Amino acid sequence: MVLLVGTTFAQAPETEAHRQARMQWWNEARFGMFIHWGIYSVPAGTYDGKQIPGIGEWIMNKGKIPMAVYQQYAKQFNPVKFNADRFVSLAKAAGMKYIVITSKHHDGFAMFKSDASDFNIVDGTPFKRDVIAEMAAACKKYGMRFGLYYSQAQDWNHSGGAANGGHWDKAQDGSMDEYIDKVAVPQMKEILTKYGPISVLWFDTPTDMTHDRAAKIYDLLKLQPNIIYNNRLGGGFGGDLETPEQYIPAMGLPGRNWESCMTMNDTWGYKSYDHNWKSTRTLIQNLIDIASKGGNYLLNVGPTSEGLIPDASVERLQQIGKWMDINGEAIHGTTNGPFSYLSWGRSTRKGQTLYLHVFNWPANGVLQVPLKNQVTKAYLLANGKAVQYKTGKAGLTLTLPAMAPDSISSVIALQFTGEPVVPAIPSIGKTATASSQLSADDSPAKVIDGSMETTWHAAAADTTAWLQIDLGKVCKISAAAIQEDKTNIKEFKLEYLDGSSWKPIFDGKKIGKGVLKSFNPVTAKVFRLNIIKGGPGINIKELTLFTEEF
Repeated sequence: MVLLVGTTFAQAPETEAHRQARMQWWNEARFGMFIHWGIYSVPAGTYDGKQIPGIGEWIMNKGKIPMAVYQQYAKQFNPVKFNADRFVSLAKAAGMKYIVITSKHHDGFAMFKSDASDFNIVDGTPFKRDVIAEMAAACKKYGMRFGLYYSQAQDWNHSGGAANGGHWDKAQDGSMDEYIDKVAVPQMKEILTKYGPISVLWFDTPTDMTHDRAAKIYDLLKLQPNIIYNNRLGGGFGGDLETPEQYIPAMGLPGRNWESCMTMNDTWGYKSYDHNWKSTRTLIQNLIDIASKGGNYLLNVGPTSEGLIPDASVERLQQIGKWMDINGEAIHGTTNGPFSYLSWGRSTRKGQTLYLHVFNWPANGVLQVPLKNQVTKAYLLANGKAVQYKTGKAGLTLTLPAMAPDSISSVIALQFTGEPVVPAIPSIGKTATASSQLSADDSPAKVIDGSMETTWHAAAADTTAWLQIDLGKVCKISAAAIQEDKTNIKEFKLEYLDGSSWKPIFDGKKIGKGVLKSFNPVTAKVFRLNIIKGGPGINIKELTLFTEEF
């Protein structure tokens, strides 16, 4: 530790073998728990008698609460009902393989004993216990991977810390470089050295984070050679993980490690009046959807100021656990399924076994699977009972029992030979035209190249636009994925050309980053995204059309 003080060292390039070994457990985990917890659970969304809009852990920023006022919440924070074993055992029973907990959020309050600042749970609250130490010990006890969230840039309670939207209290003003040197770097050393192996380090919102500032933090990662860190450090450091927040990329992020972090209701940190809970069905199908695209699901809980995970979260995690007890084999250790689209569900893969996750159990007992490979065995994962099958020119036909084993998602395991032979995506590499483009580098061809790295931009001033795809032949299209880079579109229609007229397929007010829409199959050659209303800067990353036919 003494040798590290004031030192910045360049890390040697990582070998591919070490990178694969470091990432292996994460790529097999598929499911983890995010925990957002701090003194913001005391106001629980209400300040000065008013419900503050936005997410709970941002109440200081959204409510423009002065530092001296906000710091008083620490004196009221006494989570005597907290039990680390209960947190970890709940996660384990739900089928989660790792936990990431906030060691310090943007409010600057540390959930661990820190010598760099007394604004921490041991020195600043009546609780006087190190939550991070207790969580680390419980994770070790239960064989759970342990990760930490640390807000490296935003800090609203230490002078010089960054603040999204700017400071609102003169006491926040100061040198950010001094904040990095005197708070962020020392606290990073503490969390990387005091709590044993740290599997994941989760940075966030790199406001005002320059390369030099970020480098001081990045250099500390050498203290944990096997650590995985995300893409939010800033300063040009890409990280190991992409982190789509509150959405699932419509086609995943091929070739990259990614993790969708999502809440169970509308907030990360606890808000007493947020009861907009997602159903267990939605949460399980989200997990399946993410795994089917090769990603991980980091599902959040926001404990109360008493130290309890809300009952609604507990109930849902227990229900997820019951499903995972039977079907976890089809999630853990799997890779993405081979199908670009399935009208009835999703698929995952483990070697020569495909897992078919059937959301919509066929009423006639017949399930069509667009797979041409030889199948050697098919059975229900819930009870091991064999499923009858036959192959033909159109693919595989399964004859299923009348009743689905599970009302949310039933899993059929298929053992097959060779590499999967499935329908190609009909729109990839075809012909795309547009009403306009910003530059030669922003051509409409970017929306059909299958890459998440490229984008079509309309002319800068355009507030309406269209994108057209000619498939080259008539195809039966049953779904579309549309992804923006920056959300500027406010009204749109997807249409197809019928003779000389355009017919509607579906419409909407917002596209965003994760739209995957199924519809009654449309047989046509030319399709158009008609952007009826948008702000300047209209853009589309991908417009993908899907078929289940060979």
